[in-house]
Amino acid sequence: MSLVLLIARNEGRLMRRNRVAQLAVLMLLLLSVVATLTSVAHRDASDALRARFQAQADSAFDGQPARHPHRMVHYGHFVFRPLPALAAFDPGVDPFTGSTIFLEGHRQNSANFGDVRQSSLLARFGSLTPAFVLQVLAPLVLIFVGFGAVAREREQGTLRVLKAHGTTTGALVAGKLLALGTIAALMLLPALLSLAWLVAVEGAALAAAFALGFGYAGYLLLWTVGIVAVSSAVRSARTALMALLSLWAFAIVLVPRVAPDVALAMVPSPTRLETDIAVHRDLRRIGDSHDPDDPHFNAFKADVLRRYGVDTVELLPVNYRGLLAMEGERLTSGLFDAYARAQFKGEREQGNIVAAFGLLSPTIALRSLSMALAGTDLEAHRSFLQQAEAYRYAIVQQLNQLQAEAVTYADDGSRNSDPEAGRRVRIDPRHWHDIPDFAYRGPSLHERLMAAGLSAAVLLVWALLVGLALRAAMRRLGRAF
Repeated sequence: MSLVLLIARNEGRLMRRNRVAQLAVLMLLLLSVVATLTSVAHRDASDALRARFQAQADSAFDGQPARHPHRMVHYGHFVFRPLPALAAFDPGVDPFTGSTIFLEGHRQNSANFGDVRQSSLLARFGSLTPAFVLQVLAPLVLIFVGFGAVAREREQGTLRVLKAHGTTTGALVAGKLLALGTIAALMLLPALLSLAWLVAVEGAALAAAFALGFGYAGYLLLWTVGIVAVSSAVRSARTALMALLSLWAFAIVLVPRVAPDVALAMVPSPTRLETDIAVHRDLRRIGDSHDPDDPHFNAFKADVLRRYGVDTVELLPVNYRGLLAMEGERLTSGLFDAYARAQFKGEREQGNIVAAFGLLSPTIALRSLSMALAGTDLEAHRSFLQQAEAYRYAIVQQLNQLQAEAVTYADDGSRNSDPEAGRRVRIDPRHWHDIPDFAYRGPSLHERLMAAGLSAAVLLVWALLVGLALRAAMRRLGRAF
């Protein structure tokens, strides 16, 4: 048996004798199993609930009786975002952003019914998921298990004994790394089994699951190497423990908490109320279809009459009110899209600032990589909002076009005073069936891998830095031999 294996086996024996370390590892494994089971069950239940509600919403829309098309524009429709399979491993921003949008004419609503908004305040502190256990708790357990790996040898004066038996610095550190790395691999095992389950049973993408497992393995390896490096560089186990706990608090608690506040301070976001006020102000500026003297809609009316070669709207072969509704929706949707693009731009700038903090905390980089690969990051949520808005615009314009083509101008104008006209403007409900259902397209595997690229690069920088730190610590340890 090689010297490295002998040192690793001896270190493992010491770890097994440590009751605190045993208890910590067992508790982490138990938490990992519980997190996996509860997270998979929660994801499956939530996705099934959304699918059922989506089917009910589609059925309710298709089942509407004969109505005026503009009544259907205001009746609206609900769309729900399905959860990707890997959301069971890392739900990302989904509990905070909401999962459903009410689509209606003349308005662009935001997503609602996020889990956090429907739960107690305790939910804001984070849910128990495999990603949370590995990102936050696993490094802490590794610290308690391995802080004295090398420092203990120095403290007990056994380094010279080891040297006398031919042990080199490299063999000693490699043995300690192997022992602590084995504990890290044991901690990772439940998460890897959950990923395998999600691929085999839930249909998750194999490449994304593999990249997730590889990313978390690299993250735990970073902490393993860092713990051994610190333990090799200091003179006592107590100093190593204090230094490592400080690093854990800084990298996992402090920096991820402060980074979003700094990003928000550097790139402020307007509140929902401020945005609504600005939208209504701009709506009045671009035109009012109900104002007979509005310049824009007067020009629109003149253009329509010229295009059809008639002098009055009553002579048009189509219902002018339907054309007016289509033009109004085009203007308001363009304005909504402009505000949405500005909001997305600000959020991306905030995200870039937070990502830059990944150079201070590998946890931030891993968190971004994990959410991107799972398809639960903010970019996936924005894609849902954009797809829902495109769907809203399409169905509203389809209904407005029905008003223009299936309802006469005369009937439309007298529907409130003439009961027969009111009956004739209610068109056949089969038209509601012709409107296609909403089909959400999640991020593709290529898009997920590309989104995770920057975070993976930051983790590689961390691997280089930790490797250099270990090398410096080994030189310092070599002088103590």
